[in-house]
Amino acid sequence: ILPDILINKIAAGEVIERPASVVRELIDNSVDAGSTQIDIEVLHGGKKLIKVADNGAGMEKDDAMLCFERHATSKIKSEDDLFDISTLGFRGEALPAIASVSKITLTTSTANSRSGAKIEINASQKKEISDAPPFRGTTLEVRDIFYNTPARRKFLKSTTTELSHIIETVTQKALAYPEIAFSLTHNEGEIISAPVACDLKERLIQLYGEELSREFLNVERQERGMRI
Repeated sequence: ILPDILINKIAAGEVIERPASVVRELIDNSVDAGSTQIDIEVLHGGKKLIKVADNGAGMEKDDAMLCFERHATSKIKSEDDLFDISTLGFRGEALPAIASVSKITLTTSTANSRSGAKIEINASQKKEISDAPPFRGTTLEVRDIFYNTPARRKFLKSTTTELSHIIETVTQKALAYPEIAFSLTHNEGEIISAPVACDLKERLIQLYGEELSREFLNVERQERGMRI
């Protein structure tokens, strides 16, 4: 039987391929939490730091302590729930996988909480839990991805390449959720700034500019007498 720490590292390879995978998983959690603002900050193409902050529902301290355990999730509770999934994540795999191959800090609080919770997982995989100022939402800082799996880290591409994958990921999420504000900064320089948009057309203008957005084609189809 493999030790848990090795099992987690193997499982991480199935979930986390590169920094953009971390960004995708954390954005999905923020969307599921009902966020209207998601801010992403990365350093050196995400290889040194990935920080995702949202204003979603946040977590109580007990839930925050559980969220790094494998298969711990608030999104499903029974087998029947598998036939009615309405969230982007539900397996309880992403955060444990990320924590097993990085140094991670989670700060979270619910809207009505008197204090927030801060959880740090260091190189020894030891959890340090403390109180944090109350606020609404969750902030996750992921540092030194694959620091403890040199073979995986060796296959990371250049900063420019890894950043391009992160930009693509954030752009895709911003297009999918125009009702959510997104921002992306790299090495303290702004890459994407997309405030809440009233529709997809406005989001396209935010991301690609008005001139380029004119080149897009509007596609409609008929289905049972309805225009879609």
